[in-house]
Amino acid sequence: MNDKTYILTTELDDDSFAWLDALRRQHFPPARNVLSAHLTMFHRLSGAQIERLASASIPTGPIALDFDGLRFLGSGVAFNVRSPDLQRLRREIVTAIGGELSRQDSQKWMPHVTVQNKVQAETAKQLLATLDATFAIRAGLATGLLVWEYLGGPWKLARRLSFETRQT
Repeated sequence: MNDKTYILTTELDDDSFAWLDALRRQHFPPARNVLSAHLTMFHRLSGAQIERLASASIPTGPIALDFDGLRFLGSGVAFNVRSPDLQRLRREIVTAIGGELSRQDSQKWMPHVTVQNKVQAETAKQLLATLDATFAIRAGLATGLLVWEYLGGPWKLARRLSFETRQT
């Protein structure tokens, strides 16, 4: 694992994933949509950092999430995610993995799931208005962590850390 680049995402409960992934498939430009819906915790980790992830205190049960608002990305739209427990877990992981974080991962973490990106601003504003017209806070769960190997565009699942069983 040591010379590869990895991405760490939160595994979502089946209902939340199906809802968000359907929106992503509907609104993301098909030629640019090489990934399923995801909630990224870290955008760039080394193999050594992934190995140290085992020393983090992984939860033994699901973590509550609230999809509590919409975010305009300029060229897309995302759902904000609020979860004090997930924020706490991310801080624990930072301590456990050590090493330097990428510039992007060093910034304040604002969890979200992108359902549209790489479109004209006007297209994104239209989707934002459409989604906002019927928006209601929606509860979900984080059920684990997913470690992805970055392949220059697409990702390949390298490891799953379930909050239920803590198996890989």
